[in-house]
Amino acid sequence: MKGYQVRQPDSLMGYDVFPERQTFFGTSKGLPSIGKRQTLFRKHVRLMTCAIGLLVLLFLLDSLMLSLIQQKNLLKGVHEKSLNVIQGERTEFVKAQKAPRVMFEGLLHLASHALAENELKNNLRKPWEEPYSKAAAWKPCADQNKPRNQGSATKSYGFIMVSANGGLNQQRVAVCNAVAVASLLNATLVLPKFLYSNVWKDDRYSQFGDIYQEEAFIEFLPKDLNIVKELPPRLQSLDLEAIGSLITDLDIMKESKPSYFVKAILPLLIQNEVVHFVGFGNRLAFDPLPFDLQRLRCKCNFHALKFVPKIQEAGALLVQRIRKFSARLNPLDEQLIGSYMHGVPLEEKEASLSQPRYLALHLRFEMDMVAYSLCEFGGGENEKKELQAYRETHFPALVMRTRNSQVASSEDLRKLGRCPLTPEEAALMLVALGVKRSTRIYLAGSQIYGGHSRMVALTSLFPNVVTKEDLLTPTELAPFRNFSSQMAALDFIACATADVFAMTDSGSQLSSLVSGYRTYFGGRKMPSIRPNKKRLARILSESGSIEWVDFEERVRKMIEECQRVGVRPVGRSIYRQPRSPECMCKA
Repeated sequence: MKGYQVRQPDSLMGYDVFPERQTFFGTSKGLPSIGKRQTLFRKHVRLMTCAIGLLVLLFLLDSLMLSLIQQKNLLKGVHEKSLNVIQGERTEFVKAQKAPRVMFEGLLHLASHALAENELKNNLRKPWEEPYSKAAAWKPCADQNKPRNQGSATKSYGFIMVSANGGLNQQRVAVCNAVAVASLLNATLVLPKFLYSNVWKDDRYSQFGDIYQEEAFIEFLPKDLNIVKELPPRLQSLDLEAIGSLITDLDIMKESKPSYFVKAILPLLIQNEVVHFVGFGNRLAFDPLPFDLQRLRCKCNFHALKFVPKIQEAGALLVQRIRKFSARLNPLDEQLIGSYMHGVPLEEKEASLSQPRYLALHLRFEMDMVAYSLCEFGGGENEKKELQAYRETHFPALVMRTRNSQVASSEDLRKLGRCPLTPEEAALMLVALGVKRSTRIYLAGSQIYGGHSRMVALTSLFPNVVTKEDLLTPTELAPFRNFSSQMAALDFIACATADVFAMTDSGSQLSSLVSGYRTYFGGRKMPSIRPNKKRLARILSESGSIEWVDFEERVRKMIEECQRVGVRPVGRSIYRQPRSPECMCKA
């Protein structure tokens, strides 16, 4: 028992610890054999236990890893699903933003078929020439006048200064009007200044010498009036506002007659020796005006104002690329581009449809024009809110007026011809006039309200629409960027020298001056397309039922009537309609 008790701790590692079972294994003689078997058995048990524990541990680790992978995949699936939803919503939003805005879907479909038929016709010369042979009878002659004041031989009562506001074309009109007023008052004109306009947001505003050749301007008018570059030193320190010689547009009625300047301005000029007009937009009436002053206006506009060489050179490059480097010249090339355009003048009889021709289009559909019109253009509530917000920022007086008085509806405004034409309406007009799909169209300006969504109708019908940004490299445009007036001068050149010029708003200064320039120098070779918006609105109001043949006939008749040749009506702009004895001579 003593030996058993000693070995008892070892039995705890065996399979049996009960003393009564010792007889089953025999007497004490077999103890050594039994001890070996127990030791071997314990080793096997240990190995099995370790193996089972290892398997259990591996199983647990495997389960844990599988759980983590499933969770990760689940999160990834949810994330991808969320991204797909977001991207889908974003795509739908972009599509909604860029969706083409169509107002006359039926007519556009008919126009597309008409273009396909036009490509097969060879008799579509009509858009490229004025319909009336009488146009060729008028010749430019404003530079052939007898001098009025004989320059320095006439006593000068003082100095006229003018600081013109607005864009390029408004400034041009102000300069020519100032020339006429200075001549009227026997005054010396100080070289005009140009005011900064926050509408254009230029980094630095252009002055007269940045756009026009100063020496050419001075030298072309010496016998009509005296021109100096600046005031004499003794007058430069005067406080013109304090002495009453600072005259703004608020002080002068629009289109004032010459008698006003003689009665109100001449005494100030004699007393203070200098009068400064600030703004001077459309402050001189077109009629009644003495013959020689009217002719002086024309001489200034059509002959004295020459673009500086850098604008002429860029303009020549622009026009050459629009014409695809054709050597053909037209009557306005020399006037606007000078020696920078090289080529051979092309006689009308030599012209053919196969030679490069281009149409220039001035789409007056910028944000300011659209907002100020108070019209609607199919954009729904978003468009209304956007335009109203723009009015409140830029046209507060208009907003107050609309709140205090009843305003005509958009439909009524359109019927009255007061809504600017959309690119879609312009495209329909051009198709009706027989312009071919392959025609290269130069688009003056490029800040069209609505952007791509508004241009789809035009560019789908006429895919060869280009702008100066398309034709000139960034390096070539760099000297003119952030100078809106100089950029406008490039548009002026490209529009004036086009084979045909189409406008959508005859009231804009660019359209008026370009069409007048073409009338003055172009004879019958430089037609301009000017729609009657009131009549066109009436025609388009029948878009749901009108046949294309009827639409085409009515549009062509409307344009032809706007191109009738005649003497300038009384009170109309001499810059837009120079066919009058003061500007042009009739053979």
